[in-house]
Amino acid sequence: MEFNTEDIQTIKGNTPSKSNCYKIVNFNGHASLAKTPALQKYEESFVWQCDKYRNKNIDSTFEFYIDVYYPSKRSDLDNSLKVVLDSLQRIKAIKNDNNCAKIVAQKFIDKENPRIEFYIKEL
Repeated sequence: MEFNTEDIQTIKGNTPSKSNCYKIVNFNGHASLAKTPALQKYEESFVWQCDKYRNKNIDSTFEFYIDVYYPSKRSDLDNSLKVVLDSLQRIKAIKNDNNCAKIVAQKFIDKENPRIEFYIKEL
């Protein structure tokens, strides 16, 4: 990424894949989807780590730049994006991810320090 380093937020930890983060649970004979413990743990960690964008409430169109550092080549980059955008909505960094006009995402491997580094550019 080519931004001022002060504008880049880093979140440590391996970003889970949205497609593998839900399990089917039964309540009184009705099937429903529930978050896996891995997704719950990541979302909680995200809340605590994301201080640069928390409560920004970006309600305008924005561009999203993200570098994802995985511990191995197995993970899909696109599946992680939804988890991160949903987490940004949860901490009120953005009002709605449908305001995202552009995503620039890159995948890297860092076995010792999986993380994401991102920047939100309001338009």
